[in-house]
Amino acid sequence: MKTAAEEIEDRGVLLPLAESIILVGQLSARIGLALVIGWIGAMKFTAFEAQGISGFVQNSPMLSWTYSMLSIQQFSNTLGVIELLIAAGLLLGATRPLIGIISALGAFGMFFTTLSFMLTTPGTFEPTLGFPALSVVPGQFLIKDAASLGLALLLLGQGLKQYAVSK
Repeated sequence: MKTAAEEIEDRGVLLPLAESIILVGQLSARIGLALVIGWIGAMKFTAFEAQGISGFVQNSPMLSWTYSMLSIQQFSNTLGVIELLIAAGLLLGATRPLIGIISALGAFGMFFTTLSFMLTTPGTFEPTLGFPALSVVPGQFLIKDAASLGLALLLLGQGLKQYAVSK
């Protein structure tokens, strides 16, 4: 059995370890989210991806109007540019808080929009299994963006804190 002093010493090791893991986790979140957004953004310049997202866009009350102004590929290219800018901004946000704030807001908006597709895209839920069963595509494909939305909020909070402290 440990003494009270030994217990306190053991716990004293946990705090620095936890802080180190948090820092690595935050950096991994930033790089990982930028990688995902950047990779998907780069894919937007392909016909494969442009066609792949067209069903989501066509069924979305927020975005369907864009196809009256732009072709499927033009819209996808525009989205690709925006996503690449967000990804770069998230990386720069590690040292430039204002850029990080703007980029995290962009990522939040992007993932909020993709999550809204769960309500507007046919086939999201698997009716033969009952609620809350999701189809593989588009249901499970879209629900993962809930975690990305959380990462965007984490980076937004970090950017706001870093900006407030720097003033």
